[in-house]
Amino acid sequence: MEVKEITNRDVDFAQWYTDVCKKADLVDYSSVKGSMIIRPLGYAIWESMQSVLDKMFKETGHENVQMPMFIPESLLNVEKEHVKGFAPEVAWVTHGGSEKLEEKMCVRPTSEVLFCEHYKKIIKTYRDLPKLYNQWCTIVRWEKTTRPFLRSREILWQEGHTMHQTKEEAMSETLRMFNIYKRFQEEYLALPVITGKKTDKEKFAGAEVTYTLEAMMYDGYALQNGTSHYFGNHFADVFGIRYTDKDNTLKVPYQTSWGVSTRMIGALIMTHGDDRGLVLPPKIAPYKVIIIPIGDVSEKLEELVKSLKNVGITFKIDDSNKTPGFKFAEAEVKGYPIRIELGKRDLENGNVTLVRRDTLEKIVVNFADVTNKILELLDLIQKNMFDKAKERRDSMIYEANTYEKLKEIATTKPGFIKINWCGDMACEDKIKEDTTLKSRCLIENEEITGPCVVCGKKATTRLYIGRQY
Repeated sequence: MEVKEITNRDVDFAQWYTDVCKKADLVDYSSVKGSMIIRPLGYAIWESMQSVLDKMFKETGHENVQMPMFIPESLLNVEKEHVKGFAPEVAWVTHGGSEKLEEKMCVRPTSEVLFCEHYKKIIKTYRDLPKLYNQWCTIVRWEKTTRPFLRSREILWQEGHTMHQTKEEAMSETLRMFNIYKRFQEEYLALPVITGKKTDKEKFAGAEVTYTLEAMMYDGYALQNGTSHYFGNHFADVFGIRYTDKDNTLKVPYQTSWGVSTRMIGALIMTHGDDRGLVLPPKIAPYKVIIIPIGDVSEKLEELVKSLKNVGITFKIDDSNKTPGFKFAEAEVKGYPIRIELGKRDLENGNVTLVRRDTLEKIVVNFADVTNKILELLDLIQKNMFDKAKERRDSMIYEANTYEKLKEIATTKPGFIKINWCGDMACEDKIKEDTTLKSRCLIENEEITGPCVVCGKKATTRLYIGRQY
């Protein structure tokens, strides 16, 4: 495997991304158009993400459930605004075997209506609240343009759906899960995300408020990397969900939903990857270390393996018949945080060579100290990856105080632009029409420094805009 097989990311970022997905053996294509085969390394990364998040959810009292894959048309149509938002991407089932169905069913694009139908049956009194449920599943959205992990017709994801007695409880839940996502993405994925509310135009169909996590990719494009929604009690009311409160009156509960998907793997690739391939943050890498024995070192290899197991460092061993150079390149493509070159010559001097994937720095250490050094390096690599990504992101955030400046930045510089905005959707639409940039999220706790950059009227908020995947 030669590094030259991967396109230079500064020459053709889209091709570079595809090359990394393929050369790192994360995905493969099949005859199922618009869907991907997630290969073992790609799926192991997803399992690593899933295990951390699942633990976080359960620590906050959430329970996992499984809803049906199919939604009858009549059930999907109960909430008109919600279905309108998904209608163009819905996949329909019209036959069961050779029999035409009495009512066609869609393959779930999301599960709000299924949860509402279920909650109507199981929520009767205030003692039944809150309901804190989560689901790990696949959904289907008939995307026209697909790319591995970023957009596909079949998506692996997680969706939480909760019900609460009061608006305050539901809003608190919306923000709690939003902050869990932020902590996970910054601490584990080393992604410095920008967070805030979506505009009314961009919020989730049927939601009162949508909070978003916006990660900036190496090329300056935004990737919406997770959302948390407050629904109020509109859905619950439409679905007839009622509970008897302490004062013996019937009330309508308040609802949230929140979700992330394998899109986070795409974010990892496009934020941290380089021209050699994938670069994985240690905290989420399925294998922290790749061991490459050079020559007959079986005795020391056995000792090293035992030492790594004792301190809980996950590893793989490349004992194939390939040349050391080929193995080194393959290890770099697959993004293992640390490579151990276990060579006979080094060992004769009591040493072993470690190579950091993030910097490609070679470090010779005493064999007796190897596990301590690896533990130290894993922390350093994790921090360096976050700091490096944040520095690049911050260098591509610009300020536009006039519409001419906005258009100039949009045509000459990749990244996000901060503007003053009046809150009028017409101005939001004009920006998209003139520049292809869309609103990413509202900026809180920043002083409004002038009028709306589009229309010149009084600004009511600050706004991030940018191009998106």
